[in-house]
Amino acid sequence: MQTRRDFIRRLGLSSAALPFVSNLSTFAASGAREVRKQRLVVMFSPNGTVPWDFWPDEEGQQFTLKRILQPLQDFQDRMLVLKGVCDKVRGDGDNHMRGMGCLLTGIELFPGNIQGGSDTPAGWASGISIDQEIARFLQSREETRTRFGSLEFGVMVPDRADTWTRMSYLGANKPVAPIDDPYQMFRRLYGQVQQREVLTGVLDVVREDLQKISRVISGADRQLLEEHAEFVRGMEQQLRSAKDGESGHVMPVLEQGIREENDNIPAITKMQMELLVNSFVNDFTRVATFQITNSVGQPKMRWLGIDEGHHELSHEPNENKEAHEKLTKINTWYCEQLAFLVRRLAETPEPGGTGSLLDNTLIVWGNELGQGNSHTLDNIPFLMVGNGLDFQMGRSLVYPKVPHNRLLLALAHGFGHHLETFGNPGFCKDGVLTGLV
Repeated sequence: MQTRRDFIRRLGLSSAALPFVSNLSTFAASGAREVRKQRLVVMFSPNGTVPWDFWPDEEGQQFTLKRILQPLQDFQDRMLVLKGVCDKVRGDGDNHMRGMGCLLTGIELFPGNIQGGSDTPAGWASGISIDQEIARFLQSREETRTRFGSLEFGVMVPDRADTWTRMSYLGANKPVAPIDDPYQMFRRLYGQVQQREVLTGVLDVVREDLQKISRVISGADRQLLEEHAEFVRGMEQQLRSAKDGESGHVMPVLEQGIREENDNIPAITKMQMELLVNSFVNDFTRVATFQITNSVGQPKMRWLGIDEGHHELSHEPNENKEAHEKLTKINTWYCEQLAFLVRRLAETPEPGGTGSLLDNTLIVWGNELGQGNSHTLDNIPFLMVGNGLDFQMGRSLVYPKVPHNRLLLALAHGFGHHLETFGNPGFCKDGVLTGLV
């Protein structure tokens, strides 16, 4: 039997069109066995949360969102709030370092020479992260393999490589650097088009391809292709305007280490999220991380009227009401970014399937700490949104301080990857985190 890609090639389409044409529902019958597209996004924000403005007072299905989570009000029935999930990993490094390096790995850091806030320096994590483990599993199967096993998006992540800046690991001592330049991410997604002139030419070819297949694709698929072409052209225009100084925002430049445009964080975040959604539409990947700054992150959110750095404020005692009001505003802003991504996924139809991208995507929002001033690794603010793993959503759950390794295991199992342990096996004795399904 010919594959879907073989069938499409017979139509005489260009290679540039294939990545996003091949997953259209019109051609579903011509390919190999189709399976549901399940996706995972892990979003990170730093320095803990403000517990009294984050955790719901109630358990179960009937719960009220506190201030920080209010931006997700429209999606309350599609979210899980997990209190009592803790990072139990100890060893070398301070809590910021362990919180970051162990967030997705669930295993100790190697000894090293990176000096944190404690008297014990540390190095990289000693194991693979769950996003990479799931990506490796999906890439091992023909029916779930994608162009990229995973994509790592960043926003204002320092160019320096240390334990505070990396949460994804290909394996022990193998950190993965996020791409925090949206133009660089754009070029990675469309690597065959290095020049803007070439990009325009590719789009012209794609439009010719649309005309070629107009008689054999459905109206819905034709609309999806047109929307994709418009997206790419819009990105090309943004690239041109940024270079020519016509943009209203200063965008990141391609020179290494130049990421000090603090006030552009909102614009960069939105651009990266649009690229993330687009990568899902075109099935470039099914696993992504989205890292906003880094552990001990120090953005100054002047667009919120806050001049102090985030990490600086997070050290203030609970009695400092003014500081914690600012921290609540900061964390609410992070939640607003999550809500933007959730809404974009919810309003985007699933190509070649039913429902929306959010119906097949789970977003996990996490942090390296429970609260900044205590540097606690208890009650990490884990929140999940979306229906990608068929968890029972719309609930507030409270656990008796369980290891977060069990949550990482649950993510793997949700993809059909039935690991017995993940990270430090000692924290997996009770198996997959219960109560999710």
